[in-house]
Amino acid sequence: MSARAATRSEAIESGGWRLPLAGAVALLLGIGLGRYAFTPLITPLVEQHWFSDAQTARLGAINLLGYLCGAASAHRIGRRFGERRTIAVCLIAVVASLFACALDWGMVWYAPWRLIAGWAASTLTIVVTPAIMARMPARARPGASAVIFTGIGVGTIASSLIVPWLADASIAAAWCAVGVVGGLLAAWSWFAVWRTLPDLPARETGTAHAVSGVAVPWLAITLIVVAYGLSSAGYVPHSLYWVDYIARELGRGLGSGSAYWLLLGVGGVVGPAAAGITAARLGFRPALVASFVLMTLATALPLVSTQPWALTLSSFFVGAMVPAIITLTAGVVVDLVPMGRQQQIWGWATLSFAATQAIGGFAMARLYEQIGRYIDLIGMGAAILVIGCACAMAGAVAAARAER
Repeated sequence: MSARAATRSEAIESGGWRLPLAGAVALLLGIGLGRYAFTPLITPLVEQHWFSDAQTARLGAINLLGYLCGAASAHRIGRRFGERRTIAVCLIAVVASLFACALDWGMVWYAPWRLIAGWAASTLTIVVTPAIMARMPARARPGASAVIFTGIGVGTIASSLIVPWLADASIAAAWCAVGVVGGLLAAWSWFAVWRTLPDLPARETGTAHAVSGVAVPWLAITLIVVAYGLSSAGYVPHSLYWVDYIARELGRGLGSGSAYWLLLGVGGVVGPAAAGITAARLGFRPALVASFVLMTLATALPLVSTQPWALTLSSFFVGAMVPAIITLTAGVVVDLVPMGRQQQIWGWATLSFAATQAIGGFAMARLYEQIGRYIDLIGMGAAILVIGCACAMAGAVAAARAER
């Protein structure tokens, strides 16, 4: 690293929480707006005859496919082109996709842009987080991680506030408003942080070849990675269909559906901090199992009751447990795996998350075309999470045995 680059890096590190905040903004833009702004717009898109029910379900699945493509390619792209270029292209791609969706040009136009939005969101998630954590002092990393992942919840809140307000008048206006907000956020994060961020050398960003003599508990890791992937499939009904389920299937209207989506976003802000506190008291593995159990119960709650109290609890706790499980799974990987293998195995976990989510998204879209009821998809998500709970519990037991 040159002296000038070193000076820039030192200046960034001395900026305290500006770098984690830029990471939160990147996830806010990529996932909170780029991916999740579509969810509260499903009802207007159908009611204003832009797309049919089945087409919106397919568009949601296509976005998940883009997320999978990003998970599979992000690490290689980041190493080949550097962090700054990769982040810049992704920021531009997300903002462009938001404005592109303001045009009512059919599936042939929409589908590629939803694919691009998913790809860019996944790439930002994988490239940005290690770029920040590698530059933070060790003592500040837990707090920095919590700040970064709150961006998802804040973005969900933003989409729930902006979109319904404009969607009744004009879908195009809603997309453009989200695009303007996204453009301003992208500009701030680029000029405040990313533009001056020197790329880390490949030897620092790549997977280390030197592995300590500590054995990897493969059974425990495999079970945890499988559970992590299943959590993403179980989250599909809430992440894609929750607003439309409440608005049209339950007949509560878009305003009500968007209010519950807002609660899901509030949960997303609370979840990472709650996960950190719980892990500090119980340990990463017990906290992860507890999060799986709570997410399963919250997902299944609409099967028991659709009263406001049930929808409120389901919205909040599902929204909170998703980023909590992400945070805790990362902690378990660090806890169980030697340093030289951590990035590699975290990459496998991310790929499992994206692949299972994409498969679940397409399967549920196909199922919805046949049965036309969201509640059955919610039941399917809860059943998947029951299996995820069992895998998480078995993984925790296997890890405990491996340590004996």
